[in-house]
Amino acid sequence: MVAGVGPNGGGGGGEYPGRFTGFVAVTCILGAMGGLIFGYDIGISGGVTSMAPFLKKFFPGVYHREINDRSHSQYCKFDDFTLTAFTSSLYVAAFFASLVASTVTKKFGRKWSMFLGGLIFLSGALLNMFASHVSMLIVGRILLGIGVGFSVQSVPLYVSEMAPHKYRGSLNIVFQLSITVGIFAANLVNYFTPRLTVVDGWRVSLGGACVPALIIMVSSFFLPNTPNSMLEQGKPKEAREMLRRIRGVSDQEVEAEFRGIDEASAAARAVEHPWRNILLRRNRPYLVMSLLIPSFQQLTGINVVMFYAPVLFQSIGFKSDAALLSAVITGTVNVLATFVSIYGVDRWGRRFLFLEGGVQMIGSQVAIAALIGWKFGVTGDVTVLPAWYAWLVVGLICFYVAGYAWSWGPLGFVVPSEIFPLEIRSAGQSINVSMNMFFTFLIAQLFLTMLCHMKFGLFLFFACFLVGMSVFIYFFLPETKGVPIESVARVFRDHWYWRRFMVADDDDHKGGPGGKKFHSTAV
Repeated sequence: MVAGVGPNGGGGGGEYPGRFTGFVAVTCILGAMGGLIFGYDIGISGGVTSMAPFLKKFFPGVYHREINDRSHSQYCKFDDFTLTAFTSSLYVAAFFASLVASTVTKKFGRKWSMFLGGLIFLSGALLNMFASHVSMLIVGRILLGIGVGFSVQSVPLYVSEMAPHKYRGSLNIVFQLSITVGIFAANLVNYFTPRLTVVDGWRVSLGGACVPALIIMVSSFFLPNTPNSMLEQGKPKEAREMLRRIRGVSDQEVEAEFRGIDEASAAARAVEHPWRNILLRRNRPYLVMSLLIPSFQQLTGINVVMFYAPVLFQSIGFKSDAALLSAVITGTVNVLATFVSIYGVDRWGRRFLFLEGGVQMIGSQVAIAALIGWKFGVTGDVTVLPAWYAWLVVGLICFYVAGYAWSWGPLGFVVPSEIFPLEIRSAGQSINVSMNMFFTFLIAQLFLTMLCHMKFGLFLFFACFLVGMSVFIYFFLPETKGVPIESVARVFRDHWYWRRFMVADDDDHKGGPGGKKFHSTAV
């Protein structure tokens, strides 16, 4: 029985037998390593755009303004449309790619979508590495974005479908861990490559993206497809055997779970237009979550730190080396704090981590705004900062990053990937990823301009969003801890608000207010 009707949501669901086997651990971890390409790109772009040789070659206006023009405010010296287009073009491409990726993911399977994403990302990395003109950089970034769109669309689905429900949250967060490891690796690369004398350091930084691309290509080539994906492709015998293998139990013990997935798959095959079906009344809760959670994830302001950490630290008075070192420190915190989420998500639940992380980030951003406002005011003309002040800002940013790393960071991918019925799962995940990429693009494109005009108030801007997001989670997100992926619909059925939308098929077509009958491919 699923409990909880009210703000606290519910938890529970059917119990299927299954062990945490070495096979499922290896497949989920290898699959989740697809996050490396996303993380490496997030971390590398901010460091590269703070390197003088890179700016001098591709963005000379920004370079000369940084070196010679002292009339510009610290807040505004990196405000350049083409420079931000270099970063944000990737996310425009990822937005559109994620929509196409749903068809590839459903027709050919999750693993081949991951492989294709890695291959396209590799092409973009090579083009950026050998770029001689800013147009080559932009085209390379677009290819990187297509690769990210395919990978981020397919990896969370793959892990959610392979993992036993008791460990689904922890294993899915390995994807976010891979993102944080990618960010950390990029920060380290950016710290050391400016010291190279044989070759331009920025080329090594951008070319380093080939490594995570090759990792995801090789790993996905050897990964098996998920039972859900096999059933979608009409391979029931192989799907049953794969489910038995990843659960580590006998044929009899796996029968109930296989029957549930098979029924869901049959219903999914009967749906000719999943994009149309996701608009049905009974799917309204999933649609709302797929739109709001990824949007909220980016409106935490995390990309203000991760995209432009070196630029941000330079803008508040750090020297170039100190800025890159500070980015390494925040990257380290990001990795370590993610382990807290891996440990706690299936023990404490999704809602607890969302809410605790939200409170922590709100406090951090208010404190950062106060400190920067105190020293820089609205003119931003301070050039020398005491060491204690600079490291206090770094400490607060690390506290903020830690809160994100065990809440909105991983859970922004975990929750949407585990709530969709199979009939709309690929379409729903595409909406989730496309919204994530759209708001990532928006923040990346507008951040430097917003910093120039809003000054320290930019942090208060994101803090206000976090307040609203935390309220939404408290009232509208039911708890999905420990619920089998094909039974998550039951949690929404018993939620105090969403149950009104969980109606029978005939109500969808009548357009009525719904009734007490419940339709789900999972039950």
